[in-house]
Amino acid sequence: MGMGSERLFIGIDLGGTKIASALVDADMKMIDRIVVATRPEEGPGAVIGRMLDTVQDLIARKGCDASDVRAIGIGCPGPLDQRTGAVLDAPNLMWKDVSLAEPIARATGRPVYLENDANVAALAENRLGAGRGAEHMMYITVSTGIGSGLILGGKLYVGAAGAAGELGHVTMLADGPLCRCGNRGCLESLASGTAIARRAREIAVRPGGEGITKAAHGDIDAIDASLVASAAASGDAAAAAIMRAAFEYLGIAVANVVNLLNLDMVVIGGGVAQVGDMLFDTVRRLVGLRAFACLARGVAIVPASLGADVGALGAACYAAEMLACGERRGVGR
Repeated sequence: MGMGSERLFIGIDLGGTKIASALVDADMKMIDRIVVATRPEEGPGAVIGRMLDTVQDLIARKGCDASDVRAIGIGCPGPLDQRTGAVLDAPNLMWKDVSLAEPIARATGRPVYLENDANVAALAENRLGAGRGAEHMMYITVSTGIGSGLILGGKLYVGAAGAAGELGHVTMLADGPLCRCGNRGCLESLASGTAIARRAREIAVRPGGEGITKAAHGDIDAIDASLVASAAASGDAAAAAIMRAAFEYLGIAVANVVNLLNLDMVVIGGGVAQVGDMLFDTVRRLVGLRAFACLARGVAIVPASLGADVGALGAACYAAEMLACGERRGVGR
């Protein structure tokens, strides 16, 4: 197929509940976006088929030729093998050793680049969002779990095996709660939305937890992080203490990374970050207390700005940058 006249990229954000695909131009401005349900219980073949449907629909709606799409990027939970384009283990997709990039490259005739979802989100916030201009930046998403990505020296840093940035699985409390990764006391087990909800359910059935129970209308199973945040904002002391403890663990973890890497910016997004000042004030305070003063003064801790588009935009950014630098890891090149 001959090369088209336009220079477009497609980014796909593959998650356990939804697939978000975006068509962008060479300046990374979004042209169109499609979101569909993932339905991972139907198996990898069906999910990959839906991903391909979104690609074809984006091209058809734009009225362009497939050859106008110079590359496709995919952000996916890992661990991954970026060189072969395989998903090694993604529990929320129920996938193990699934070839992802190759069937999409084969079906579209376009080079496909696969990268961790938190890494491509970090790239998007650095190139297009709240972290624009930062040379040494960490992006953190605090949601059901905790993920992060690193920009060092202006470039995405992925480490020796492509798996750098697992802040959620830094041990914060040696004998702490069991984490889904199998270790105890990981940051994710103490500060994620899941951890906040778990702790609130424990407190709700004890003396002093009546306000949380009332907010849940007596349904302990209905307690989630957003309910706890609302109760805290309404003045419930137990809920406020749960949120504060979670954010203090997050702040200590951020302070550790600031001391280690001398960052100039930390960008925090995800559903839990929507609580706003309660999180950011606590993290900033802990960084001020625990990081070296000269390093703490030089780091800005700010909310993410790209919202739900961050994953798809990041995947498109990643594909464009890998293609531009002649990176050979893309499948289908």
